[in-house]
Amino acid sequence: MDNTVKDPQKLPGWGVDADPKNDPTYPMRHRMNVSQDPDSKHRPDSLQPEDIEVLKSIERPQVSAVFGEAAPPAGLSGMIRRFAFKYSESHYGHWLPLLLADRVNVVEGVVDDLLHGHVPNIFVEKGYKAEWKHSPQTLVLKLAGFAAVVGGVVLLLSKKDKTIARPARGRYRTAS
Repeated sequence: MDNTVKDPQKLPGWGVDADPKNDPTYPMRHRMNVSQDPDSKHRPDSLQPEDIEVLKSIERPQVSAVFGEAAPPAGLSGMIRRFAFKYSESHYGHWLPLLLADRVNVVEGVVDDLLHGHVPNIFVEKGYKAEWKHSPQTLVLKLAGFAAVVGGVVLLLSKKDKTIARPARGRYRTAS
């Protein structure tokens, strides 16, 4: 084991970022403001047209250079997403509603499929067919747990109030 001190200037690649013109972050590193798009001076006014509603972060009021438009916000999940974008990205009020909106969007997709006459093959789409092939024990445990939870919920919701009405007890004895 060699513990000799080496001159860093003789190491390969040392000082590669010393020239500011070679540093890709140099133009924006010293002047960057959090609310400012770091590359706004070098970018054309519009790269991708906004033909649909695009949700924007409150930290960055301008739309990003490239954005997806395959699934614009719609329905209940879209309302939840609009609510989430009222909060900062560092806030739970932004990310937790977005997670909820994703789950709601799945249910909306299944309902939309059923309304259009397509019955979704949830077993295959969720990957259960592959899991049955490669890890059947895990799949059986998952499905048993799901069945237990659903069964418990059904029992709780279908349970009738079976309390027996008892006659009121008097405090005082009556004379006979």
